[in-house]
Amino acid sequence: MTIPTRLTPGDVAKAPLTPGRLSRLAFDTGEVELRYYAPQVEDKQVPHDRDELYFVVRGSGAFLRGDERVPCAAGDVLFAAAGEPHRFADFSADFAVWVLFYGAVKKAR
Repeated sequence: MTIPTRLTPGDVAKAPLTPGRLSRLAFDTGEVELRYYAPQVEDKQVPHDRDELYFVVRGSGAFLRGDERVPCAAGDVLFAAAGEPHRFADFSADFAVWVLFYGAVKKAR
């Protein structure tokens, strides 16, 4: 897969969803995977097997990680460790994030 020099949310938002996934793939090198995620009404994601960073592209809401709840908005960066329960709540209709998965696959905690 060729990794583009520049990506915009609009470029990736048009990509088809892979069956069983809630986010759209931008690229995957095997070590780093970038996806675009714009939950609709409810965030139904489950813990992942890799560490991840969320970069809020637009909108606002709350990020729930374990027992923690923090507000988030465009420009924020959020972290979730592999296997850690997390999701977005009370987000605006235009809410979207880049999701960067990295590191080795880890077992759920």
